[in-house]
Amino acid sequence: MTDTLPADALPADRLREEVRLLGAVLGDVIREAGGQDLYDRIEAVRRASVAYHRDGADTRDVTEMERLLAGLSSEQAVGLSHGFAVFSLLANVAEDREARRRAREAEADSAPAGESTATPEAALAWLSRGGADRKAVVDILAKGLISPVLTAHPSEVRRKSVLDRIAALSALLDGRGEGQGASRALRRQVFLLWATRLVRTSGLVVQDEIDTVVSFLEQVFLEAVPEHLNAWRDRLEAPDLKPFLKVGSWVGGDRDGNPNVDADVMKAAFRTQSQAALGAYLDDVHALGAELSLSDALIDLTPELAALSAASGDTSPHRAGEPFRRALTRIYARLAADYQAKVGATPPRPAGFKAEPYGRPEAFVADLQILRQALLAADPQAFRDDGLSRLIDRVEAFGFHLAVLDMRQNADVHERVVADLFRVAGVADDYEARDEAGRMALLRAELASRRPLFVPGAGDYAEETLKERAILQAAAEAIQTFGPAAIRTYIVSKTESPSDLLEVYLVLKEVGLFDPASPETCPIQAVPLFETITDLQAAPVTLRALMAEPAPLALARARGVQEVMIGYSDSNKDGSYLTSTWELNHASRALRDVAREAGVGLQLFHGRGGAVGRGGGSSFGAVVAQPRGTVEGRIRVTEQGEVIANKYGEPGVARRNLDALTSGVILASLRRESGEGPAERHGDLISRLSQASMKAYRALVYETPGFVDYFRAATPISELSELKIGSRPASRSSSTRIEDLRAIPWVFSWSQSRVMLPGWYGFGSALDSLDAGDVETLTGLVSEWPFLSTLIQNMEMVMAKSDMVIARRYAGLVPDQALAEDIHGRIAAEWQRTHDAVMRLTGQTSLLERQPELARLIRLRLPYIEPLNHVQVDLIRRRRAGDDDPAVREGILVALNGIAAGLRNSG
Repeated sequence: MTDTLPADALPADRLREEVRLLGAVLGDVIREAGGQDLYDRIEAVRRASVAYHRDGADTRDVTEMERLLAGLSSEQAVGLSHGFAVFSLLANVAEDREARRRAREAEADSAPAGESTATPEAALAWLSRGGADRKAVVDILAKGLISPVLTAHPSEVRRKSVLDRIAALSALLDGRGEGQGASRALRRQVFLLWATRLVRTSGLVVQDEIDTVVSFLEQVFLEAVPEHLNAWRDRLEAPDLKPFLKVGSWVGGDRDGNPNVDADVMKAAFRTQSQAALGAYLDDVHALGAELSLSDALIDLTPELAALSAASGDTSPHRAGEPFRRALTRIYARLAADYQAKVGATPPRPAGFKAEPYGRPEAFVADLQILRQALLAADPQAFRDDGLSRLIDRVEAFGFHLAVLDMRQNADVHERVVADLFRVAGVADDYEARDEAGRMALLRAELASRRPLFVPGAGDYAEETLKERAILQAAAEAIQTFGPAAIRTYIVSKTESPSDLLEVYLVLKEVGLFDPASPETCPIQAVPLFETITDLQAAPVTLRALMAEPAPLALARARGVQEVMIGYSDSNKDGSYLTSTWELNHASRALRDVAREAGVGLQLFHGRGGAVGRGGGSSFGAVVAQPRGTVEGRIRVTEQGEVIANKYGEPGVARRNLDALTSGVILASLRRESGEGPAERHGDLISRLSQASMKAYRALVYETPGFVDYFRAATPISELSELKIGSRPASRSSSTRIEDLRAIPWVFSWSQSRVMLPGWYGFGSALDSLDAGDVETLTGLVSEWPFLSTLIQNMEMVMAKSDMVIARRYAGLVPDQALAEDIHGRIAAEWQRTHDAVMRLTGQTSLLERQPELARLIRLRLPYIEPLNHVQVDLIRRRRAGDDDPAVREGILVALNGIAAGLRNSG
């Protein structure tokens, strides 16, 4: 299996050579492990697919590839799918390594300002030209918060075992030498990947998701975050800059639509996170004890170190006269006691004697600072950036809890729980029946009273009420154990009114987290989540009403910010990619103004997914494109599914992505524009474009008779549920309506069938609705307005991965072929209109013409994805016709896995 694409179709000779090398090794493995027949079949299909993409044939009605794929047995189809899926994984390894090499080269070359690059050097140079000095950057980051939040949203199809194999292979290639030993090691790693099952045989439970996220936190973020901080300190000449990047997690706290998350799960999440954090700190302290062998006969001691050493209780004669080691022995024993208390187990390397636990990380840091100040007093140059300094940075960034855990629940659940509490307490029997004014009156009265509503021992509470109260009690215990940094945010899905937020403060009061006498001390802020188009449009009114309430306003002013989460997925599913993107922009600006009126800052939490239809694309581009005044050094962004492994799979990759996110934040925060911006000057034009796009989109998705039947037949949506990639159900209910389907399977299914509909549909019709003058205005805006340029670049990317001819094959799965021809024809016509619209606005002759490297990478992938599409369609047809051969199911799922791996950001 080798690559025969011409050199000019590849991003670089070294990438081409590495893909060829890995393909050749995989070919040898397939020949040996799978047999010559399987190898010959895969190689013939590969050559035919590459030839088609190289030669650009005029028709695909009858191709050599289709002939080769016709009539495969189930076992042959599984073997072929497995081969192409593994090759896609290997291509990902080579592509990621090439991206890392290019990033290192760009950093070493100090890429000039003005390039569309996400490097810190380019961002700082651009800001300098605009008059923002480095002090301004330091000030922004000193009061800032940049927070990637890892979620368990199920769009990662790769098993952890597969991710581990990929990481091992990448590490081997990074350090690969020459000779037979290196060749054997490479062959071994490729064989291990080939022989590893790509799909899960059993479903995930929440603890699996906790373990996966914690493995990234432990193996990647604990190393990458301190390195990222120190690199920015050096760039900005700000050695005292405190950690501004805090990693968050939803896993174990997000129970919206996931009945499997309960109090025990939340406790397990903190226990697992703490075990990783404290275990890492214990290893660091142990290593420092081995390193810091300084004798008090050779250096001067600070009084603080002398006192810490004297109080250590370490009586070993081997450490007599070694104050750092004596102090570290005590520090280790105290930290080991924390491990025992918080994890419920003895650490792998027990302490030599018992000691009192620190309890909170601040006390641990205080002791470490005593050691650090003593080292700096001895030699400030040698110990400015050492292992002890990095440990302090780790603890200040991660605490004893590792990641800040968000809570999330649907507003409907809170409504039922509060109604139940009112009913049993005898306060009101009609809470749910009351209008907003009636609910607010009740909530205000109860929030002003310290009297709890919950009646211990009452036997008629709903099971849901008891479950929610237990989770809140677990949250209160976590804050007591780990401190207020452990949980900061309670996100309310489906927020429609201020009562949805006051209900949260009421249930927090029930477990002692909200005190009516001092609401500003509440450690958890209720955060509205606006997801649908309707909710986004009503968001400013809702926030203004919330900020009129004394308790939420007092808490927001104490924090300095009111956080608001905005969702990309459901708004897209509601009204098209363009409309979603514009309504998010419009809502962000309006929310900014409401927050300013209330005298608080706005902290936006962007609920983005991997696919463009769910807010995916370049994080740097997305942040830079945010409306002015909506970032101000503070942003939180969800990182979901396959995006976590792609962006944070290893410390070096993670650092570059964190650098890009940080660069975007400082650019968005410090760029200065005089007068009105493009959004204000041309908002009416974009609104008209958005309305036309939404009209076209909804006419297809929500107003076309039979569209739901088409979608469920012409995409692998029903087969997707068998992939076992998450602990949450695919739909919020048993309904088959599009409205009730979760955004992830909606986007994922369209990606598999190569339509990518959520990422572009409606834009072509929208542009056709404008007159020539409006189009000319838009053409000028594309090059000067980051919002519009980013939007179009993202559309280009998903359209380059789409294929209406392959989509037509999936449409062939629809039983009603008249319906299939009609709907597929409408989709294909809109694709062409959107393609032509993009060409018209950008002046290009082909998609991604101005992003040649991305275009070449996609072209490299397509010949290896297309055979998987053909096999998948054939196997789906067989299975839906009643073929219950387990190999048919296996082949479908392996093809799903391989297509997702090849497309990369498909969910």
